[in-house]
Amino acid sequence: MQFLKAWNLKEHQGWKPCAKRSIRETELPESNGFLIIEANGGLNQQRLSICDAVAVAGLLNATLVIPIFHLNSVWRDSSKFGHIFDEEFFIQTLGNHVRVVKELPDDILQRFDNNISNIVNLRVKAWSSPTHYLQKVLPQLLEMGAVRIAPFSNRLAQQVPSKVQGLRCFANFAALRFSEPIRTLAESMVDRMIKHSVQSGGKYVSVHLRFEEDMVAFSCCEYDGGEEEKHEMDIARERSWRGKFRRRHRIIKPGANRVDGRCPLTPLEVGMMLRGMGFDNKTTVYVAAGKIYKEEKYMAPLKQMFPLLHTKETLATREELAQFMGHSSRLAALDYTVCLHSEVFVTTQGGNFPHFLMGHRRYMYGGHAKTVKPDKRKLVLLFDNPNIRWEVFKRQMQEMLHHSDEKGSEVKKGGGSLYNFPMPDCMCKQLESRTGNITL
Repeated sequence: MQFLKAWNLKEHQGWKPCAKRSIRETELPESNGFLIIEANGGLNQQRLSICDAVAVAGLLNATLVIPIFHLNSVWRDSSKFGHIFDEEFFIQTLGNHVRVVKELPDDILQRFDNNISNIVNLRVKAWSSPTHYLQKVLPQLLEMGAVRIAPFSNRLAQQVPSKVQGLRCFANFAALRFSEPIRTLAESMVDRMIKHSVQSGGKYVSVHLRFEEDMVAFSCCEYDGGEEEKHEMDIARERSWRGKFRRRHRIIKPGANRVDGRCPLTPLEVGMMLRGMGFDNKTTVYVAAGKIYKEEKYMAPLKQMFPLLHTKETLATREELAQFMGHSSRLAALDYTVCLHSEVFVTTQGGNFPHFLMGHRRYMYGGHAKTVKPDKRKLVLLFDNPNIRWEVFKRQMQEMLHHSDEKGSEVKKGGGSLYNFPMPDCMCKQLESRTGNITL
């Protein structure tokens, strides 16, 4: 099949998962108190907060209370931790490393008049160091027996000691798994995608398409909908961000946003990019997305280019999806799983979903994951050139594909995130020798 030829397969990179290597196995000392955090945002922003909370709890020798999920004005999902993740598995897996409880014990809660909001909320700055937690948070924890940090997104520095990084790795790659209802349906959906991909040996391409109404609105980009589109986007921005885009000094420049590569790719642009890269009309494609803006209009050309295109709505029945409807994070978890097991993953806009997914795929596939991460500034120049020939466009796309392949096995550098680049913090390098493999 054409899309398999499009990729220059590399030999196994020699990395293997080892998220537990730097965390202690000794018996836990007596807890210093209870840590309560509030995770905000969508599925993977919540995931980031959870993993960082595990690391901070380990650093402070605190007992982590199952994180509270904040109801976000954009995501509008009322799901609790146990609706999305396997709560019992999370507690049990972390049991020898960090204490986790479902809720604050009654005797502790009574100290605060049985009201969790009476527990002091420590306003921790973004990217705070372990030293800050030990010097500022730990004394409060020891004094009061419980502290609260809300919000908690990005509240721990990227660069931390190996033991703390080890807890992040272990939480993300070992302790967090989706709840049983999500796992059951997601695994069925993966099996169905494999069956639909029989012509390619069960291999398929997944595309994270960010062309939902809220994404188009937030980007402040213009497409071809004229005044009607402008009116709809103004309403969408006001509904989700309440005046943020009407502030006095806020200037919206759609043209500049597009040239700078900030605009979400349309389904047509994604289709042209993939066809240029060598993915033909026999390629089985899974599209991970929320409700696409004017779906019937904008999805039509992509479906025409890739007739074997599927979404969660085509892979699962209405009855199967019913329990997840109205819960964007649970639906995103289904998309995440199907993308995780694809042969190639295509990211079109950035954000936490591809950030975590690319890292998870690197972790699963020996350090190298086939990922298409296009240069959107370059794409805009090509798409907006009315005189470009298809042969020239194809050559540019194949160069972009080759560049993506080289980035597929990238190792974390400087202040990078281990959630995106699990090597070397969460993985071990295997060196081949005459006597066998040596793990470093």
